[in-house]
Amino acid sequence: MDFDVIVIGAGPGGYPAAIRAAQLGAKTAIIEREWLGGTCLNCGCIPTKTLIAGAEVYQKILHAESFGIKVGTPEIDYPAMKTRKDGVVDGLKNGIEALLKAHGVTVFEGEGSFRNATTVAVKSSDGSTQEITGKSIVIATGSTSTVPGFIPKHKRIVESRVFLELEELPKSLLVLGGGYIGSELACMAAGLGVKVTIVELLADILMLLDKDVRQVVKKNMKSNLGMTLLTGAAMENIAATDKGVTATAGDQKLEADMLLVAIGRSPVTDGLDIEAAGVSLNERGTIDVDELSRTNVPGIYCIGDVSGRMQLAHAATSQAIYAVEHALKDEEKIEEVVIPGVIFTSPEVALVGITATEAKEQGLAVNAGKFYFRGLGKALASNETEGFVKIIADSETDRILGAQCVGPHATDLISEMVIALREELTVEELGNTVHAHPTFAEVWMEAAHALHKACIHAPPAR
Repeated sequence: MDFDVIVIGAGPGGYPAAIRAAQLGAKTAIIEREWLGGTCLNCGCIPTKTLIAGAEVYQKILHAESFGIKVGTPEIDYPAMKTRKDGVVDGLKNGIEALLKAHGVTVFEGEGSFRNATTVAVKSSDGSTQEITGKSIVIATGSTSTVPGFIPKHKRIVESRVFLELEELPKSLLVLGGGYIGSELACMAAGLGVKVTIVELLADILMLLDKDVRQVVKKNMKSNLGMTLLTGAAMENIAATDKGVTATAGDQKLEADMLLVAIGRSPVTDGLDIEAAGVSLNERGTIDVDELSRTNVPGIYCIGDVSGRMQLAHAATSQAIYAVEHALKDEEKIEEVVIPGVIFTSPEVALVGITATEAKEQGLAVNAGKFYFRGLGKALASNETEGFVKIIADSETDRILGAQCVGPHATDLISEMVIALREELTVEELGNTVHAHPTFAEVWMEAAHALHKACIHAPPAR
């Protein structure tokens, strides 16, 4: 069982690595101990966004009268929502299986562990083991939810994976962690009528965003979704019974039907026996790699969350392509560094490049241009006017350095700015690019003009 490439893990990094290797003519194997598609497809990105889509539909129905449409009181059938979610996941999972088969990739179901730098043992669920060898090996085992030891073990205390498998939502929910995972799931639950309280140890939620961007999300969480946000305080004295969960945050006493722990993710290296291959872990438990995803052992690559870099599915996919092409074509193309971030809160948030906060911390001389969705005809027509976009540019060269968007369709709109950064466009070039009217995408053109104080559809800056 000799292969040119062996991939360990079939998530958004692993399965694209295997497919690209096969496209390049390599005899390829992929090993997965749980499910094709990994966390992203099965208990992360896709199921979360499917349920969020349902919550958004529910919220639109509740506000249908603003469009002149009268409807009765909508009812939430959460088991049906979960069934739909499971159907979406299964359909995509079957698609990955078909793609791997079509490209001639050999799929091993089981746990992969190193015997040495070129040999991997695959232990199947029935206990049998077989060994395979590979000229190049790609580690793509991903990450899992972090649950600290001080959190009690109880059925009413869950992490995101268990939460997404619930057949019914609780009536009230505590969320420990105000990062993107906690905030997304909190918005979904609150959008479906759950009473939600977020507790975040840091000074604010979603600290990767500029303050003005965070403010838009927080305002909607509080005023439209009825959420409570407790920041700058640790959750302590956590206790759970069959009736519910209690805790404290500062001087606040907390009580809810369930606690969702969403404080981050930890790399998955258990069972890999990477020491046998000579690959070393760093103090964070991740595997060190260079800009080509190479580990310290020649022929062994590592991509995605387990490498300690950006914990984003699309980043892992990009890393996978570059790693495999280097392994098989020996082309030292440096990985993409312009990676967008998208957060499916209500409203959505997206960003790429440097933020205004980071620019200030680094002492960079920059200009900023901002435009609000309420100034767009399409936004008014669609009754989606909340939020704005912001462009950060070098004050001397006018080159775009970063962008943030908070509001309708932010996670789709950011792609234009990813291209702008990657191609090193200036703000003037972006502003001179004609955008179709009436569209949401016009917002970037308007923000570019605003940066140069030449915006037609905004009053002059004070």
